[in-house]
Amino acid sequence: MAKVILIYASMSGNTEAMADLIEEGLQSTGVEVVKKEVMDIRVDELHEYDGIILGAYTWGDGELPDEFLDFYDDMEDVDFTGKSLAVFGSGDTAYAEFCGAVDLLEQRVQESGGTLVAKGLKIELAPVGSDIDLCKSFGEQFAQAIGIKQR
Repeated sequence: MAKVILIYASMSGNTEAMADLIEEGLQSTGVEVVKKEVMDIRVDELHEYDGIILGAYTWGDGELPDEFLDFYDDMEDVDFTGKSLAVFGSGDTAYAEFCGAVDLLEQRVQESGGTLVAKGLKIELAPVGSDIDLCKSFGEQFAQAIGIKQR
């Protein structure tokens, strides 16, 4: 069984709600999911997983939240060559840079040799309505991209 790590940071609960829905989509395909807040994992643990999904809310003018900064810096020293990754996050279009944290994480993944197997998922505030299905589908599509057949 494939094993995916889903790592996220959430302050208001919006990104955590996204993580829960993405986890549901992954599990519907038979993937084993380990979901952790970013403060509870070290980058050297990532080699244990077939796929990696990162999620962060955007802080201020397009920045990563404080709780993601150490992990982000540590990612610079990891070779993600051969690893499949995807990024998601919540944001607020009231700011000039909508979901800039997603863009920053995707850039770091690519700089470290990782393969982004899905376009970054950006949700305005909390997932509601059709966003719920988008989040679940994101998980299902990630599983398919890493070679898991739909049940």
